[in-house]
Amino acid sequence: MSGPHTARTALAPRTVLTAPFSRRAWREAAYCLLSFVPSLVGSTLIAVNVVALGCALTLTVFGAVPGLLFLVVGLALARALGALQRRLARGLLDEHVAEPPRPEAGRGLVDGVKARLRDVAAWRAAAYVLVKLPVATLGLWAVAWWVIGALHFIAPLRWAAGQEDLSLISPVPGLGMSPDSLGAAFVAAALGCVMLLIAPWLTRAFVAVDCRLMQALLAPGAVADRVRELEETRALAVDDAAERLRRLERDLHDGAQVRLAALAMSLDMVREQLDDRDRPELHSLVETARDNAAETLTELRDLSRGLHPPALDAGLPDALTTLAARTALPVDVLAFVPERPTPAIESLAYYCASELLANVIKHSGAGSCHIEASTGDGTLRLRVTDDGRGGAHIAEGGGLAGLVQRARTVDGEVTVRSPAGGPTTVQVRLPPHA
Repeated sequence: MSGPHTARTALAPRTVLTAPFSRRAWREAAYCLLSFVPSLVGSTLIAVNVVALGCALTLTVFGAVPGLLFLVVGLALARALGALQRRLARGLLDEHVAEPPRPEAGRGLVDGVKARLRDVAAWRAAAYVLVKLPVATLGLWAVAWWVIGALHFIAPLRWAAGQEDLSLISPVPGLGMSPDSLGAAFVAAALGCVMLLIAPWLTRAFVAVDCRLMQALLAPGAVADRVRELEETRALAVDDAAERLRRLERDLHDGAQVRLAALAMSLDMVREQLDDRDRPELHSLVETARDNAAETLTELRDLSRGLHPPALDAGLPDALTTLAARTALPVDVLAFVPERPTPAIESLAYYCASELLANVIKHSGAGSCHIEASTGDGTLRLRVTDDGRGGAHIAEGGGLAGLVQRARTVDGEVTVRSPAGGPTTVQVRLPPHA
């Protein structure tokens, strides 16, 4: 009976015999050999920095600060070793392990240390480096099968060359041999051939264990994958919503507004041709219709401007300058945004500036206002300062609370500093993309 099973059975001996000559086997042996040294050094340093010094010193009163320093250095080293292992696996094994997200940089030394200590990916990398050492040691032992098997295989050649000492070690303790005749040398060669046939499968087994460890500890966890997926989905949804609003604004501007303007002009022409003495009631109806069309056109323009301000087409700095020029209060604008954020973030920043200016005019009693927009550290910062009476705070249902909710939709934040008597400073921090 012939079939696929018979073909696989016939192929198995060939696979076993040709395994030592395959490129995959040599790459796996090279990976085991190259990954041992960084694993040994890294596990020693991680054990000393993180486990021995870091965790131990933080439990003492006077060693807390040095302990935290050792922890931060050790975790950074663990991340670097994890990145090195991912590159080795990708280059030699074609094993692609996704890189976990980087921790958010803190705004100060304390926040930076907190961010490093809360970096789950760094702790998982440290666990991988510690667990990797025994696996790397076994991988090095598997590579020893290649070397010892090759020495056994050439034992007859060494005997024929007149080498007197043919003491041969074995990867298995207690099985070494010292051939004292040509026949014993050929026996050693046969044993070396068996070792060379076994070596590729040993290295493959330990490499498979290492790959599983990398996927479990060096790749982003399930929660991180889910968070990244949700962030990408949210970014697509926010950008799509911004594009739809922009398209709707253009449709209103080029369609409904143009038609309403034409209707108002037509009604003006009709009104001019009517005689008040002959048809006063008709004249009144046309006048009312014309006023309604004009009011509707004004409301539609305000609505479309709220959907997507046309000034944003030239960028956020120009849009803020235009907004300040339309404000009755003297407003000084300083904007430096060399790289444009996504349209959704630009619209949100413009909306925040518009709302804050409206609050300044309505509630602060200020005589002047200052708007500053800048980018840096992967953040778009918008700061609005006025010289009013102060006392502003985030109250439930208020305008500032609405800004906080809008900023949170893209992981932004709003901070308010407004002591009694002023000045008031509201800062909005937004990511460059949703």
